[in-house]
Formats: sequence, structure tokens, C-alpha cells
Amino acid sequence: MDTKTSDQGSKAAPLIILPGLMCDSRMFADLVDAFPAAQVIDGFYAGCDRIEAMADYALARMPARISLLGHSMGARVALELLRKAPDRVERLALVDTGVHSPRPGEREARYALRDIGRDQGMAALVADWLPPMVGFAGLRNEALMDSLYTMAVSAGLSTFEAQIEALLNRPSVDALLPTIACPTLAMVGRQDQWSPVAQHEAIVAAIPGAQLRVVEGAGHMMPAEAPQAFNTLVGEWLAMPATPDFRNISYHAKGEV
Repeated sequence: MDTKTSDQGSKAAPLIILPGLMCDSRMFADLVDAFPAAQVIDGFYAGCDRIEAMADYALARMPARISLLGHSMGARVALELLRKAPDRVERLALVDTGVHSPRPGEREARYALRDIGRDQGMAALVADWLPPMVGFAGLRNEALMDSLYTMAVSAGLSTFEAQIEALLNRPSVDALLPTIACPTLAMVGRQDQWSPVAQHEAIVAAIPGAQLRVVEGAGHMMPAEAPQAFNTLVGEWLAMPATPDFRNISYHAKGEV
């Protein structure tokens, strides 16, 4: 988007953004610039080590009725928030994420990163973790990589350890997904290696009326890697009717972005 959209481009409820692992408002700087009324739940969830507690942290800091966008781990927090307070969520966006339970080897992989941080420091942990999270073009963008690196390092090891425990103990959402009745969009970067397109196809298959958008050339950090395309999709999601009629309307973001 080339111009700021102070009214969010619609009559939608206020936009609330839930960041992912080791992320904060710096991930969404371009989105907030385009939608100045948007609010990012910052503070790395105050060190919460369970998804349920992260959802409570967000609930205490948001308006009564919201348009809820969660990125990566933040999307899992968004689903838990929806479970706790469905009447407060007008619409839902799930970005670069998944809805599956922990898989074989996930605990070991997350603890291996934790141990790098313990043995070599946070900078070494992020240097190992970050590159696979970014698409090919993003890896060549020095300013972007520096920004993401600085953000993740600033989270600190204690935050990382708390957040991976939250992810490893995440609640099941299998029973929740079919009950979601608000306008729901799943968005993903085509080159997302951590949360690939197939995971988002599973999300839209499980949520009645949910729709999928794929951003070409972006990885897991898609909101920062491809902000113009991401902002366009967010604007179209905010313009969806906030009633059950949304299921009967087909939205297309000019094809895949």
C-alpha cells in the first residue's frame, strides 16, 4: 500500500497483531505504517511459557472487539485467544504457521538451538536459526537481515527458552478449527520452509469458509520480506464482511501475490 489507511480501509474492528517466536513490532513496521491504528502486542509476552498464558497476556491489552492477526507462534496464540474469548474476535488471519501438534524430532531440534544459546550466546543461536526462516531474496537483503537479527537477539535467551516451552506444550486445536465462524484468512510465503504452503492448505480445509493466500518469493518472515504484498492482503481481509455471509463471497488478491 502506498498510502496510510487510518481507518484500516474498512469498518473492521481494530487490528491487533500477535508476533511469533523472538519477534516484536519490528517485524510489522511496514504494516503499522500502512495501518496506523493497528496495535502490536509487544513485550515478547512477558516471558510466558505457555500458549494459554500468552493469550491471557494479549487479552488484557486489547480492545473489546478486534480483527486478530497472528504470525507463526502468534497465530497459535490467536487460536487460543479465540477459544477463550470468541465473542471478541471479529475476523482472524493466520500467517506463516501451522495447527499440528508437536512432531517427532521437534523437541530435540528446539533444544539443540537452546543449547547453542546456552553454550555460545544468543548471537550464535540467532545466526543458526534465522537464515532458514527467510526466502532467497530476503537472504540477499542486508538491511532486512540485520533488522531481523537485531530483533531476535534482543529477545534474549530466557525469552527463547520460555517460548519454545510454550510451543512444545501447545494445546490441540483440532476440535476448535471447525467451530470458527468469523472471516478467516491463511497467508504464507511460497518459500516458507518452516511452515510450508501445505500446512496452510490444511488450515483452510479445517476452518469453514477460510481462504488461502500465497505470497511469491517470501519465506517465513513474509510480513517483513514482502510488506507491500502482505499489506495488500491484510487490507482485503479487513474489507471482508464480518458476518456469516463472508463464506458466500469469493475474494481474490489479484491471483497469488
